[in-house]
Amino acid sequence: MCGIIGLIGRSDAAPLLIDGLKRLEYRGYDSAGIATLVNGSIERRRAEGKLARLEERLAAQPLSGTVGIGHTRWATHGVPNERNAHPHSDGKVALVHNGIIENYQELQRELLAAGHVFASDTDTETVVHLISHYMADGLDPVAATHAALKRLEGAFSLAIVFAGHHDLMIGARQGTPLAVGYGDGEMFLGSDAMAMAHLTDRITYLEDGDWVVLRSDHAEIRSMDGTLVNRPTHRTALSAAMLGKDGHRHFMAKEIFEQPQVIGDTLNALINPTTGAIALPDLPFDLATVPRITIVACGTSFYAGLVARYWIEQIARVPVDIDVASEFRYRDPVLQPGGLALFISQSGETADTLAALRHSRKHDQKVVSLVNVLESTMERESDALLHTLAGPEIGVASTKAFTTQLTVLACLTLALARARGTIDAAREAELSQALAMVPGRVAEVLNHDARIREIAEDVMRARDVLYLGRGVHFAIALEGALKLKEISYIHAEGYAAGEMKHGPIALIDETVPVVVMAPTDPLFEKTASNLAEVVARGGRVVLFSDAKGVERMAGQAVFTITMPDVDPFVAPILYAIPAQLLAYHVAVLKGTDVDQPRNLAKSVTVE
Repeated sequence: MCGIIGLIGRSDAAPLLIDGLKRLEYRGYDSAGIATLVNGSIERRRAEGKLARLEERLAAQPLSGTVGIGHTRWATHGVPNERNAHPHSDGKVALVHNGIIENYQELQRELLAAGHVFASDTDTETVVHLISHYMADGLDPVAATHAALKRLEGAFSLAIVFAGHHDLMIGARQGTPLAVGYGDGEMFLGSDAMAMAHLTDRITYLEDGDWVVLRSDHAEIRSMDGTLVNRPTHRTALSAAMLGKDGHRHFMAKEIFEQPQVIGDTLNALINPTTGAIALPDLPFDLATVPRITIVACGTSFYAGLVARYWIEQIARVPVDIDVASEFRYRDPVLQPGGLALFISQSGETADTLAALRHSRKHDQKVVSLVNVLESTMERESDALLHTLAGPEIGVASTKAFTTQLTVLACLTLALARARGTIDAAREAELSQALAMVPGRVAEVLNHDARIREIAEDVMRARDVLYLGRGVHFAIALEGALKLKEISYIHAEGYAAGEMKHGPIALIDETVPVVVMAPTDPLFEKTASNLAEVVARGGRVVLFSDAKGVERMAGQAVFTITMPDVDPFVAPILYAIPAQLLAYHVAVLKGTDVDQPRNLAKSVTVE
């Protein structure tokens, strides 16, 4: 969600803070601001809307100073306006905050009674006044901050500076990510390594309950009880060069067209180059003994898990439950002792998924996380890690992260099936070979880009769009509908094709495009029957199928895209691609903000 950057530097802080905030735009935001220390005083510039508004403000009213903090805000408490934008300050303390202070109303009442005056509608400002309150009682900034932190309830990461203290910054983490960066006589704070990629490649990730005192030449990390702790320092491979668009108009387009490469990279890490067999990372348990699998995820990652449920149950014959993370704990599911709990998250920091992970650990589950960001909280709290090699994904609407998740889940399925003896060597080799060919087949699908743009010119006029699929392609229909909703703001729904007769068919008329995912697998004829029902009621069918399917449905679909003829096992990975392209081109034609759609955040770090 919100993005944090902070630095104690040797040159002007403002441009470096802005650069860091631009690297955090992918997280989603609706206002932004920075604060620096200028001759001992705290000076702020804030603006509603995109960073361009903040840059205009800074051009008119420049900020000097070598110490500063910056923030991109995704509104929770208080509407998105300049008054509620971070940093918040009372003149003595300034801070930025990601998360939610759950007991802020109780603290605010106490502070109001003590004479404090609040200038915003946020929970964050309460922390400013609480620290100032303890400083007024005679505590120094470090002790005052520690006293305040011990009273906060909820999830938060904080970066704090103090008037008159040019060699001091304090950070804190509870539930939402924060990292420390090391320079040469400079120190940095950031929500993630990407925020600091232009500043340093030496990173320490804080753990829950950590708070850190930064000086220009060192960092002192403590636990919430005040004890000094050591956290490892890592070298990150992220660089400024990784964040360009490579000539594409949007990051989303770049990331769609990177999929042959990143799927190939992910496969290369999981397929033995000598034998061609799947070779998962070493797991601290035997896959053959797993009695049941529980998959938990949110959004697009949930749909990847839904595909995996079909694969695992059909091929490895292991029963699978799947839940959206935000409901999992509250359903209080019965978890079989010794079961495998699999958590899927691009960032590895998704709050609901992380809470579900901790719930599962308490219930005797083997915990495995599938993430795209190394050294994330989910990785550190898991028994084992499965890693996608998608690289940084900047577009809020997930594309390459989704297909690489599917790639890893397909490999996991084959490893499970081999361990349990539900697949023979010949069939395993066939499916492994089909997977190895996916990058090339994805490149073929991307050649349909111009044609899909033509289809988008028709779809963009719709108010409602339906997506249909059967079996594993029901999950791809759901994902396709989500993509269109996310970035074009057109209402779209995904359905199992056989469910059309149970309600959704009432929506069909000549104004409703119906996007059908229908490779010629064993369920094709049933899907064709559902498609005929749509056509009979005037629906405008957009058909994604292979050559045989397109020929079979000739004359019924208004638009067709001929997909490669592949083993049904790998088809879901390919059929996600045209759905991504269709959503992308519709959004571009409608003029929406493709990379940063309204109201959405890339990394949802609060419940």
